[in-house]
Amino acid sequence: MAEEEQQQAPAPAPSGGGSKDVSDNKAIAAIGYLGILFLIPLLAKKDSDFAQYHAKQGMILFIFEIVLWIVAMIPILGWILAFIGWIFAFICFIMGLVNALNGVKKPLPLIGSFAGKVNV
Repeated sequence: MAEEEQQQAPAPAPSGGGSKDVSDNKAIAAIGYLGILFLIPLLAKKDSDFAQYHAKQGMILFIFEIVLWIVAMIPILGWILAFIGWIFAFICFIMGLVNALNGVKKPLPLIGSFAGKVNV
């Protein structure tokens, strides 16, 4: 009886993965985290929800990095804040890249909440 229950229970699907959209657009979604290249999936893959999701997060991350460059112009305190911000941005970059390549739609810390509000 236990064998019958095990055979009938379907395996859980990974979150955000498994669909044709995700499998076809993993690489282009990952490109969205490479600085200004977020424009490629944002403009070229308007029909892909997965690519748009990661492109919007990449756009917010890019804007955050521009703000860090401006903050870095302030002596001492700006340098310290910018350094901490760049560490955070690098961690978010790695997380976003890994999520995109694994086919997962997972919001980045802090940045994901802003990206969800963007309508492009």
